[in-house]
Amino acid sequence: MESRLSPRVLWLLSTCCFTSMASMRVCDSLLPSFQSSFDVTTGGAAQTISAFALAYGVMQLFFGPLGDRFGKVRVIALATLACTIGNVGAAISLHLDQLVVARVLSGAAAAGIVPLTMAWIGDMVPYDRRQEVLARLLGATVFGMIAGQWLGGLVADTFNWRVSFASLAAISLLAGLLVSRENGQRAANSTSTGKGFGHRAVEVLSIPWARTILLVTFIEGALAFSTLSFIPSYLHTAFNIPMSKAGGIVALYGVGGLLYSRCARLLVRRLGEANLARLGGACLAASYGGLASLNDWPLAIPACLLAGFGFYALHNTLQTHATQMAPGARGTAVSLFSCFLFFGQSLGVLCAAWFLDRFSAPPVFLFSATGLLILALTFSMLLSRQNSRLVQTTDVSAR
Repeated sequence: MESRLSPRVLWLLSTCCFTSMASMRVCDSLLPSFQSSFDVTTGGAAQTISAFALAYGVMQLFFGPLGDRFGKVRVIALATLACTIGNVGAAISLHLDQLVVARVLSGAAAAGIVPLTMAWIGDMVPYDRRQEVLARLLGATVFGMIAGQWLGGLVADTFNWRVSFASLAAISLLAGLLVSRENGQRAANSTSTGKGFGHRAVEVLSIPWARTILLVTFIEGALAFSTLSFIPSYLHTAFNIPMSKAGGIVALYGVGGLLYSRCARLLVRRLGEANLARLGGACLAASYGGLASLNDWPLAIPACLLAGFGFYALHNTLQTHATQMAPGARGTAVSLFSCFLFFGQSLGVLCAAWFLDRFSAPPVFLFSATGLLILALTFSMLLSRQNSRLVQTTDVSAR
């Protein structure tokens, strides 16, 4: 398979992914602002995070088939424009319930951006180069996380939390219009086979390795994001530092991911996929375990940096396999992948919020550290077995 990647289209789609991830993570640093504005608990304010994640997960059931049928770039453009509406709604919300509804709209729209961009890369790039290109896309999503977590808190401290959402609305509008224009200049590349979502989903879920990837992804989302979402609030309340500083520290999670994206090509070649997954789990365990035993806030700086590197080392490996689970229904397969990830995130955030309203954050961090290490080691073992089976199958076919 020859690469048919268009650098210009990749850049524009990466900009859309930036806005999607910034919208997703912007509330992490705004929870104290919501608590003050709406007089609610941390758990109540955290509905703005879990609502986005739940809507994001549910809408994967629709966007994957839409991308397969009508063209992935076209659907991404429309989803980015729709994300503008959710961010405008959040900016003008007068009550927490209105903000949660706006976050549902944002999550529902953003659901059609990153997964379909991954699927588009899967269509355009051969497997042996795909993890490298996906790592480049990772840079855009990481910058989105940094912008959401750090700039969200900084803007809230400097101006008002509503300005954070208004800024995201403006960026979403511009990115969506640019991609719409680009798509209009190119013939739509639909890969529709006329099959409905149910048929495509069954096709994906009938593959044992696809079920393994989806289950691991669900657990990863629950464990990783149940910690990440509450680190800014924990640093703010435990060490009495401004939310702009707390958000800046947690934004180093994104910097760690960016560092991984720059090293991905070398790491994949030197370590291989299974060892890369082990490395990711070890980094996550060390970083989240360090946060659980934190005595002073400066120690959170290397912990967040290491956590980002570890998460993306594990997650990028899962992403690459997600694009190859079912090549004939790639849009649906990658959307199911994101669906499981964000259903896991939503469940993890809800459970962590319930626990935090009653107890404290360190046990949540420690539980995630232990669970992610076990998950990564288990997945790496299963991955080694899967690769061995593929090699044996190839040898038999060659004979």
